[in-house]
Amino acid sequence: MHPNMIVEKDTSYTMTSTYSVVNTYSEKTKNVWLVFHGMGYLSRYFARYFEGLNPEENFIIVPQAPSKYYQGPKFKHVGASWLTRENTVAETKNVLAYVDSIWEREKPEHLPNFVVVGYSQGVSIAARWLSSRKISCNTLVLHSGAFPKELGPPDFDYLPEDTQVMYLYGDKDQYVTEAKLTEESLKGSEVFGNRLSVTVFDGIHEVNVPFLSQLVEE
Repeated sequence: MHPNMIVEKDTSYTMTSTYSVVNTYSEKTKNVWLVFHGMGYLSRYFARYFEGLNPEENFIIVPQAPSKYYQGPKFKHVGASWLTRENTVAETKNVLAYVDSIWEREKPEHLPNFVVVGYSQGVSIAARWLSSRKISCNTLVLHSGAFPKELGPPDFDYLPEDTQVMYLYGDKDQYVTEAKLTEESLKGSEVFGNRLSVTVFDGIHEVNVPFLSQLVEE
């Protein structure tokens, strides 16, 4: 008698997913933000970090990680995750295609100051999307997250020299060791060259709203 044989296959299908925006784009808009949340968030909650920005001047696009799960033993709160170590290559393609669809829908015809933010797990998505699509931005903020190991200087050579790239994390972050290693890796690899600056703030693993707000303050 032959043992049962398990074969894992894949299939393609059309999926509908949500995302959030803060404010609306108009002729008064000075800054367009594309922000990627960390693990455990939903986009509508992550969007609240940007509600304090001037509503006439700032339009914020907040993609939603497609994989949702219940958090905690009471199954009360729902969180989301961008990627796991399971089937990462294929899942990355799915996630980036999802971001493409949002950008195609929301990108203004005339793009003003463009700020891309990746927070925690969102750092890897922001970096992979920009580099694979060769999309330029005025400011790229890599906030308290690990940078994809497969990306190097050639992946970001297309960025203008005046693009600001900022890596920041809190000195009391519970993942501070990983953050320090990422800082050292970015400095050592010259991924962004002279574009890169590093900020270590007094705080834990949380979104630094004052820092983000000052990026667009006059």
